[in-house]
Amino acid sequence: MANFLKVLVENAIKRVKNGYYDVPSSATFSKPPSLKEAILACKAIPIIAELKLTSPTMGRRIHGDVKSMAKAMERGGAVGISVLTENTFFDGSLDKLRAVRETVSIPILMKDVIVSSIQLEAASRLGASAVLLIKKVYDQSMCDEDLDDMIKTAHSLGLEVLLETHTEEEFLSGMDTEADMLGINNRDLETLEVDINISKRILTSAKVKRKLVVCESGINSPAQVILLKNLGADAFLVGTFIMTSTNIESSVRELVRGHDLCKG
Repeated sequence: MANFLKVLVENAIKRVKNGYYDVPSSATFSKPPSLKEAILACKAIPIIAELKLTSPTMGRRIHGDVKSMAKAMERGGAVGISVLTENTFFDGSLDKLRAVRETVSIPILMKDVIVSSIQLEAASRLGASAVLLIKKVYDQSMCDEDLDDMIKTAHSLGLEVLLETHTEEEFLSGMDTEADMLGINNRDLETLEVDINISKRILTSAKVKRKLVVCESGINSPAQVILLKNLGADAFLVGTFIMTSTNIESSVRELVRGHDLCKG
């Protein structure tokens, strides 16, 4: 599929216009815990476990009870849970986000292609601790919103921002924003190709690191987590490795413990 990111943005704009994100204020949850503070306070390896039931690259649909999966992630020691709310390609929904918030006490990241403040309001009302913003969407003016304004709006709603980057240029300029955390996505959202070396190159070459850095995509072993942590990554967002395992709780724990720092 040519430029998958553009397709994702177009679909997100349609969902906003169709009222998909219109969450009544009566649904508002109490103030959620901070994802940033949870990462800083974590004594083990900070793993944000992603509840992802399907994706264009995963190859199969995951079946199971969302609440049970979320509890398994929490028991496994996840520092937070990323919940997909994009419903076209990832089988996400706002109801799944609500269900997870009702089930766990750890921070929740709303993962979507965010192109409007309406989506930020939905995230806040449903109890998300943080939202993910894709820097390229704003750098290339794929939507009408301004990145700095969106970050300010998120903060005014009590949301933290994980700003996702994919190149060294995006990473370095992202450091100058007011985002709370900076993500490095090893997946090129235009082509869906994954290369773990993206994180390696950026972490190795970046001379300045003023924000918490979260590595995303393509992480499928404790050894990779340890390698990237040693290069300067602070936390890791992991989906497919966890969701396709036979035991979600055990898989999360394996990453959190770095398989006992890959002993032996």
